[in-house]
Amino acid sequence: MNWIQINENLLRRLRPEARYLVGVSGGRDSVFLLHWLVGLGYKKLVVCHLNHQLRGRSSDADVGFVRKLAASYDLDLEIRSRNVGAVAARKKLSVETAAREARYRFFAQVAKRRRCRTIFLAHHADDLVETFLMNLFRGAGVTGLSAMREIATRRVEDVDLTIARPLLGAWRGDIDAYVGEHQLKFREDASNKNLMPLRNRIRRRIIPYLEKTIGRNIRVNIWRAAMIAAEEEKWIESLVKHSDAQDIDLSVEKLRRVPTALQRRGIMKWLRARNVTDVGFEVIERVRSLLDRDARVAKINLPRDRHVRRRAGKLFIE
Repeated sequence: MNWIQINENLLRRLRPEARYLVGVSGGRDSVFLLHWLVGLGYKKLVVCHLNHQLRGRSSDADVGFVRKLAASYDLDLEIRSRNVGAVAARKKLSVETAAREARYRFFAQVAKRRRCRTIFLAHHADDLVETFLMNLFRGAGVTGLSAMREIATRRVEDVDLTIARPLLGAWRGDIDAYVGEHQLKFREDASNKNLMPLRNRIRRRIIPYLEKTIGRNIRVNIWRAAMIAAEEEKWIESLVKHSDAQDIDLSVEKLRRVPTALQRRGIMKWLRARNVTDVGFEVIERVRSLLDRDARVAKINLPRDRHVRRRAGKLFIE
């Protein structure tokens, strides 16, 4: 599959003369993405780097590397630091979840200040496969299985951030070949060898085991399934009115009239629009239980000491 052709079709929607943010960790993938975009004529990029303060001097060295890299391309630079380990402990989150939330909050803040709401990220085909399997093992539905899309919108605080992932058709081997051909320097993250995070175990243990056991390249088939799920998810989302998700209250009667799948989707979007985190199947089903005409309970708990209550034919959060 010619990933360059596929992603050039994507990039035609994003004019090179406009300003964009680009997430750069200093690792191989983001260094490749930056070099590739500049080569395609994207000259008004704002390099964004968040120091997670997880690897001591190595994290500080990443900052210095990204600073020099942005200067070599004569690009604007935004750097921030966040003690992700402390945030994870305080909020009782995994380090990976806390780091992801911190990055997107940082991206949204830069987007608002720079008046630029689109960011390029370096997720590639192997990332897509790993994310698909992670969410499958966690029991996710179509929404989770299609979590990575070439173009997606994510609301962070009061910012609608457009995320562009032009490398979702490129495999790690493609990137390695490009980096070698152009002799690009990058930073190695030693934590990628740590098998404690689920993603690393999937990458280094589970996928190689499945390929060896099944005897075929399962990554390509999983990639196809993820891309199909993304298109189906996009269609399903179009059936849920955006205005409903923005309403402060949800109409119980309106929800009762639609199929179960659309009930779940409407509730999920409504909760996320209200900044409710950790919106999984169990949470959505508890909220859906309030639609039952015979339900005696009119209040259910949400994560972080919030609640959904049913009163006068409406659902609202308190």
